Amino acid sequence: MTEDQARSRRQVLRQAAGTSLGLLAGSAGWPGLARAEPGWPNKPVTWVVPFPAGGGTDTFARPLCAQLTKQTGRQFIIDNKGGAGGTVGATLASKASPDGYSFFMGAVHHAIAPAMYPKLDYRLEEDFIPVGLLSSVPQVIVVNPSKVPVKDVAGLLDLLRKNPGKLNYGSAGNGTSHHLAGELFKIQTKTFITHIPYRGAGPALQDLIAGQVDLMFDGLASSATHIKSGRIKALAVGAAKRAPGFPDIPSAVEAGIPNYQVATWYGLWAPKGTPKDVITAMQAELKKAFATEELRAIWNGLGTDTPNLYGDAFGKFVHGEILRWAEVVKTSGAKLD
Repeated sequence: MTEDQARSRRQVLRQAAGTSLGLLAGSAGWPGLARAEPGWPNKPVTWVVPFPAGGGTDTFARPLCAQLTKQTGRQFIIDNKGGAGGTVGATLASKASPDGYSFFMGAVHHAIAPAMYPKLDYRLEEDFIPVGLLSSVPQVIVVNPSKVPVKDVAGLLDLLRKNPGKLNYGSAGNGTSHHLAGELFKIQTKTFITHIPYRGAGPALQDLIAGQVDLMFDGLASSATHIKSGRIKALAVGAAKRAPGFPDIPSAVEAGIPNYQVATWYGLWAPKGTPKDVITAMQAELKKAFATEELRAIWNGLGTDTPNLYGDAFGKFVHGEILRWAEVVKTSGAKLD
C-alpha cells in the first residue's frame, strides 16, 4: 500500500468513526453528545403539570403554552397529573423520554417536598435540568366572606383567638406551599387553624368558594379572578409590598405580620439527558413569549412581573429554596397528615 493510499484509508476510517459516534449519541443519549432533531419543535410538546386543572400552575401554564403554540406553530400540550402534593406528576415527568418533547412545570411545592416526604421516587436537582423561572407571586390570605365576615387580618386574628381550633384552611395537599404557608402563619400569630389537604389548589379553592372551608393561604394567581368577582375576600399578600395589579390588597407588613413572607413560584424543567440545544431553544421561546404585551398584561393581572431567570441561575435559586423550606418544615414541625 502506498503512502497516499494509507493516508486515504485513515481519512475514511476517521469519517466512519465520527459518523458512528454521532449515531450512537443520537440513539443512546451519550452525555455531551446528544443533539436535538433539526427544526425543533417538529411535533407536539408536552408539559406535565403535577396538579389538577384549575389551580395556580394551570393559571400560568395555559396562556404560556398557548403563546408558545402560536410562536412555534406546534402544539404545546398540558398534561395534568395531580396527587401527593405534586410529587406524583414529578415522578412521572422524571421518567419521561429526554427527547426534547417532554417538560415538567413544577412549583415551590417541589422545593418543599424533600423535607416533607422521607422517600421520593425522583430527585429534583439530579433527575431534571433547570430551564427557567416562569413566575413568582406572593401567597394571599383569602377567606369565604360569608363564613368568615372579617375586614382585615386584625379581624381574622381576633376571630381565631376567640374560637381556637374551630376554623379550618384548605391547601393543595400535604407538603405544598399552601400547607406550609398556613403553618407559618399559625406559628407567627400564635393561633390554631385545622388543616384540610386537597389534591390540588383548584379543588380546595372551589370548596372555599362553596363554603366547605373557611380560608386559604393561596397563590395570588389562582385566587385572582375570584377575588375580583367578590366570591372570596383577600386580607393580605405574603410580601413586604403590595402585588402588581392588586393595589388594594395590603402587604403582610401593613397587615401587622411583617415576617410573613411567602411566595408561590413556578418553573420549568426538562428530564435529565434532554439535548442542550433543545434547552437553549426553549429558553429562547420563553424569552420571546415574555416579551409580548399580551403575556405581560396577563402576568400583571395575576399579581406578578415577567421573570428573567434561566438555566444555572434558576437552579441556584431552587437550591436556596430547598434549604429555606427545609428550615421552615423543621421549625413548624409540619408533617404529612
